[in-house]
Amino acid sequence: MLILSMSMVISFIIPMIVMMIATILSKKMIYDREKSSPFECGFDPKSSARMPFSLRFFLIAMIFLIFDVEIALILPIVVIMKTSNMMMWTLSTMFFIIVLLSGLYHEWNQGALQWAE
Repeated sequence: MLILSMSMVISFIIPMIVMMIATILSKKMIYDREKSSPFECGFDPKSSARMPFSLRFFLIAMIFLIFDVEIALILPIVVIMKTSNMMMWTLSTMFFIIVLLSGLYHEWNQGALQWAE
């Protein structure tokens, strides 16, 4: 019983000492405005929040996310090829790829994929 209680006390005290030493050593002594401010991709967080934002950049990011999710949906199709009905697998895969390509063609036709004019 004594060994159990001693091991519990030691297992509590040693981590507390390590955490206290880590807290003392991790204190920043130099207070710099740039180092203490959050990083926001090059924007100054102390300035006005009403800065103009490129709508074209936002649209390109959304298109990237949509096509990225669709690629993530295509990857399991290859894995289930051997365990599924080949006719249904081919039809569903072709339908999915046709929808993906028609969306790409529509975005290309609308001019949303051109970065500069």
